[in-house]
Amino acid sequence: MPVEYRDYYKTLGVQKDATAADLKKAYRKLARQYHPDVNRSTDASRKFKEVNEANSVLSDPDKRKKYDQLGPDWERYAQAGATAQGGRNGSGFQWAYTGTPGASPFEGESDFSEFFQSVFGSMGGFGQAAAGNGTRRRAARSRAVADAEYPIEATLAEAYKGAERVLELRGEDGNAKRLTVKIPAGVRDGQRIRLAGQAAGGDLYLQVKVKPHPLFTRDGDDLRLELPVALHEALLGAEVTVPTLKGRVSLRIPPETQNGRTIRLAGQGMPRAGGGHGDLYVTVKVVLPTKLNDKERELASELAAGRRTEDVRSHLL
Repeated sequence: MPVEYRDYYKTLGVQKDATAADLKKAYRKLARQYHPDVNRSTDASRKFKEVNEANSVLSDPDKRKKYDQLGPDWERYAQAGATAQGGRNGSGFQWAYTGTPGASPFEGESDFSEFFQSVFGSMGGFGQAAAGNGTRRRAARSRAVADAEYPIEATLAEAYKGAERVLELRGEDGNAKRLTVKIPAGVRDGQRIRLAGQAAGGDLYLQVKVKPHPLFTRDGDDLRLELPVALHEALLGAEVTVPTLKGRVSLRIPPETQNGRTIRLAGQGMPRAGGGHGDLYVTVKVVLPTKLNDKERELASELAAGRRTEDVRSHLL
C-alpha cells in the first residue's frame, strides 16, 4: 500500500516560500491550539503530532530542502513502496529505504508518520538503516520534541507582588499531574515563563496575560492613574489620599493646580527586573461642583467679576 504523502506546508498553514519567522509563528500558534494540556478534543493529540512533525522538517534547512526536492518524484516513490531499491531524481537527491511498510526505524516510536519514517528514516539525520542504534534514536527524539505553551492569567496586583498557580497538566497517556508554578513579581503582559522539562518531551512555557486594572494603566515599569480632585482642592491646595498597588499614600496637591497636571510619585510603580520599582504618574482631573446653592453662586459671580478682563482663549484667536 503506497505511503500517503504529507503536505507539511498545508499542515502549518503557510506558503512554500514562508520564512523561518513565518514557520515559527505558525508552529507556535498551532502547537498551543492543539496541545493536549489545553485542548481536550478527541483529535487534538493527532493534530498536535502532525504539527510537530511538519515543524521538525520545515524548521531544519537541510530537511526542508530535501523535502522540497522530493516533491515532483513522490508519486513514483510512493508507488515503489518500501522496496530496498534506491533512486535518484533530476535534482541530485538520493533516497533509500530498507524495511517493511509502516515499520519505524525508531523501534516503536509512533510520533512520526509512515511518510516521515520512509523519507527521513535513512537520510534525514533522524536515523540510519541500522535502526538498532540507540544513540541515533535518542537524537531523533531530541530533535522532534515539542515545547508546549500554557495560557495563564494574572491580575495587575498579582503581577506587582508575584503569585502562584497550581496547574493540572495531562499527558498524552491521559494521566494528569499537578504542578505549582510561580508568577514572578513584575511580570509583563505577553511574557513567556520557561519551565524546563515540564512538557511532554520538552519545555513548558507559561504565556502570561495580565488583566486590565480598573484604576491603573501600565506603561513599562511605570503606572499611571487619573486622580479626581475637587475644585477647591485644586485652587487652594490640599493633602489627598492616593491608592497604589502597595497601599495608600498621601499626595500634596499644590495650590492653583491646573486640570491635567501630572505629578510623579517615585518608586510607586511596578517592580523592575534589575531591582527597584518604576514610578506612579498621577494626572489631576479637576471635578467641578454641581447643584450650587445661592451662596456658592454668589461667590462664583464675584470670582467672575474680578477676572472679567482675563481671556484664557487669547492664544487661540
